[in-house]
Amino acid sequence: MKHSIHEEHAPERRRFLRAGAGGLATLAALSFDRRADAARSNPMHILCSGPAGSIPDLVARAVGDQLPISLGQRVVVDNRPGAAGQISVSALKAAPADGSTVLLAQGAIATVYPYLYAKLAYDPAVDLQPVSLASEMLLGLGVGPAVPTEVTTLADFIAWIRKHPGDANVGSPGTGTLPHLLEAMLFREEGVAWQHVAYSGGPPAVTDLLGGRIAALALPEGLLRQHHATRRVRVLATSGPARSAYLPEVPSFVEQGRPDLVVKEWFAFFASGRVSKATVEATSSALREAIARPELSAAFAQAGMTPASSSPSMLSARIAGEQRYWQPVLQANDIHTD
Repeated sequence: MKHSIHEEHAPERRRFLRAGAGGLATLAALSFDRRADAARSNPMHILCSGPAGSIPDLVARAVGDQLPISLGQRVVVDNRPGAAGQISVSALKAAPADGSTVLLAQGAIATVYPYLYAKLAYDPAVDLQPVSLASEMLLGLGVGPAVPTEVTTLADFIAWIRKHPGDANVGSPGTGTLPHLLEAMLFREEGVAWQHVAYSGGPPAVTDLLGGRIAALALPEGLLRQHHATRRVRVLATSGPARSAYLPEVPSFVEQGRPDLVVKEWFAFFASGRVSKATVEATSSALREAIARPELSAAFAQAGMTPASSSPSMLSARIAGEQRYWQPVLQANDIHTD
């Protein structure tokens, strides 16, 4: 039987093609490895809405310490405080859309500030993609030396305000913060007159509370706990559905007849609205793995926080629910900024 010249050389052609395909696969694998190495050599950036030493900074750095184990790349925390989170969100918007930059901020940037400020430098529905929760903490209401030592309960404090309305100066870390909203809800329902004193963060407010320049202060309980332990501050109530594990001797607002005052301060990671959904999901997975590590729980416990994580869709649902809750609270208490 005669064979064509093509048939005679078919085995050699097949070997050549197989070798060529193998070479292309090797080149593709090398190219992928180079891209992966480049990704690992470039740091992950965490923008932080708070200054160095603040609660958001603590969260960002604690998670950043654990994240390289999941990502295989180093993490850099970049503090961009100011303007109620608008500076940090602007930096996020300007970052590359490859997912290499995320923002760690208080949930209020998505749930409260859109209704508090007449003009914002961002639209949370467009510019912020929820990635994962990071941590939660309860609020506490504390009184200082300006309030008599016999005031030891929430009822005592309300009765004292009724008798001394001119002395009822109550501080918060800023207008429209969750501590401020908690105070507004508390005193509006009780029908007592009070004067809100807004500070640029918790530390200066604590200084004035300890110095007797304000009567009371609502803050994350972790910022009040050390002073409560020394009795320089008396924490009268905490804002959880039950007593706090960090201040178990202090009754909750719920226990003291205010079931409406269940408020949690929380922090979360956000990506730019231009980042792909697939990248957001992958980043969320890495963050959840980092947040689950026991080392993080130990770091958070020192500040009175608990770790919390979520999928992007779960965080989106939480934001939507809290927007529906806080918008009427702001309106009812006429809390706004121009």
